[in-house]
Amino acid sequence: MLHNPPIILAIESSCDDTAAAVIKGRKILSNCIANQEVHIAYGGVVPELASRAHQSKIVPVIQQALQKANIDKKDLTAIAYTQGPGLLGSLLVGSAFAKSLSLALNIPLIPINHMQGHLLVHFIDDELILTPTFPCLGVTVSGGHTQLVLMHDHDSMVIIGTTIDDAIGEAFDKCGKRMGLTYPSGPQIDKLAKEGNPHRFSFPIPNLKGYDVSYSGVKTAVINFLSNQEQKDPDFIKSNLNDLCASIQYTLVQIILNKIIKVAREKKLTQIIIGGGVAANSEIRTQLQKSAAKEGWTVSLPPFEYTTDNAAMIGIAAYYKLQNEAFGGYSDPSEARLKYGI
Repeated sequence: MLHNPPIILAIESSCDDTAAAVIKGRKILSNCIANQEVHIAYGGVVPELASRAHQSKIVPVIQQALQKANIDKKDLTAIAYTQGPGLLGSLLVGSAFAKSLSLALNIPLIPINHMQGHLLVHFIDDELILTPTFPCLGVTVSGGHTQLVLMHDHDSMVIIGTTIDDAIGEAFDKCGKRMGLTYPSGPQIDKLAKEGNPHRFSFPIPNLKGYDVSYSGVKTAVINFLSNQEQKDPDFIKSNLNDLCASIQYTLVQIILNKIIKVAREKKLTQIIIGGGVAANSEIRTQLQKSAAKEGWTVSLPPFEYTTDNAAMIGIAAYYKLQNEAFGGYSDPSEARLKYGI
């Protein structure tokens, strides 16, 4: 029997965060995340360690989510989980648990595309969220993805632009690593950039045809520039760290911002929404708001708790799938490179 409003337990395990949330209708009752700090020492996520950590954390996180929501598992309408994209070992932990619980409770199972969840957080019933209208331009910016998505409806999304090489978050991390910052470097660059001059150092902004972006060239340019400067002055990075962070951040943000402006103008879109870990970056938020004032856009920025990988975004995506009874099966495979499409 489907409850009205439905109560969904959502599980997210695509990378290095084990997360569970309970959503009732479009309202989030709980949103719990267990971080994996083991990866910091390695300067990036180690897939084998990630999947092992998920195995030890998934039961406590789900128990915490149910307790915080004050929901008994017998009251659940459906179980949702991340089918992909992500690290296969990590995805399998979440999907195996979700399928087992769905089977035990005899309730529907709903597989979710992780990237679409990042954009659908804007439809959570929350006073901090400005709910967009369709059609709109969705922008996903994270460590693994940079995508421009034409959104016609909750279940109709088309990628019209993407990175042809590195993602924006990856560029932040690799530039940060070269400057001696720890992983993840994005938040540190953001913090240090606040004290720096974004126009002190100039880096190339690629001009690709269409709506695709590229971050590999600017990353290489930064690394080569730093190496050349260190030959003249071994303390160059240390002496100019704030300005370097500000200049690098400004360049990385401009690359995606230029494409957002191009798409919005050519497609005549006035609603812009952003999702993913890099959506927490202060520069991208500031520049989007400046462009909104100039271009006549309405920009929806997600609350910080919904920018990083979380299960609330899986829950809201599942809510809309549930309306269409778009259920999954127990033989559905987890897919590291899951294609776009609901």
